Amino acid sequence: MAKGSIKVGDRVAITATIRKRVTEDRVAVLIPSYGQPHSIVDRTPHISSGQKIELTGEVTRVDDDTVTVGGKDLGITVKASAVRLVTSYVAPKRKRPLANKAN
Repeated sequence: MAKGSIKVGDRVAITATIRKRVTEDRVAVLIPSYGQPHSIVDRTPHISSGQKIELTGEVTRVDDDTVTVGGKDLGITVKASAVRLVTSYVAPKRKRPLANKAN
């Protein structure tokens, strides 16, 4: 990713790999450039080890080469190269006040 292409508020996706089912409703996933174990809620009955899954969330922080992504199953900091931009954030436009009309 080019520096500056991802900014706070953008919606990004991370492609994770399923490692194993932990409980009935949770699976362990391997997230690129994230060195910690991570599990997410997934009630899909037929899921196999090695299967790819896409996790999406909003960017909450951008540093030199890392991006912090927050969302339902996320709250992680990964390298900027591990994320893919889904939707760029556009700030809401301010409405201009109407000029006072003289009667």
